Amino acid sequence: MSNNINFFLEEKFIEADNLIKDNLLSEAVNTLNDILSEAPDFGKAHNHLGWIYETKIKDYTKAEEHYKLALKFSPEYTAVYYNYSILLSTLRRFDELLGILDKALHVSGINLSTIYNEYAIMYESQGKYDDAIKYYKLYVQNSYDNKMIETAADSINRCKRKKEIL
Repeated sequence: MSNNINFFLEEKFIEADNLIKDNLLSEAVNTLNDILSEAPDFGKAHNHLGWIYETKIKDYTKAEEHYKLALKFSPEYTAVYYNYSILLSTLRRFDELLGILDKALHVSGINLSTIYNEYAIMYESQGKYDDAIKYYKLYVQNSYDNKMIETAADSINRCKRKKEIL
């Protein structure tokens, strides 16, 4: 792909991202599909389509197809790890989720606190409260926002309470 085409596609992608932020989803989908008709290997466009299918249309099959393509074509794009993790968590496909989270830990620029939080949620969902607490603590260790730290502390207390009751 030449630099001019690449720059043009990146501009179109930013346009699509802004359309999503403005909740103009139909236009965003059209713009993302235009990008993919030009460059089917534009992983970031696949991620954004996956996000729209997951969160707005609730078509989890199409969302997953696009997330997998985003991982294939843009494995360095951190957003796909966050988005695909949430989808797998929603679908309670914990073995696959564990694989994505393990892979995400090695991606340059990934927000470790976000990934550790996803591990914690996964373990809490499975009733593995000690593991959840361990990952909520890693979340705190890698967080620099007081509100996020308080949320993690509440989550740790919730897990401790669940252990008491159950």
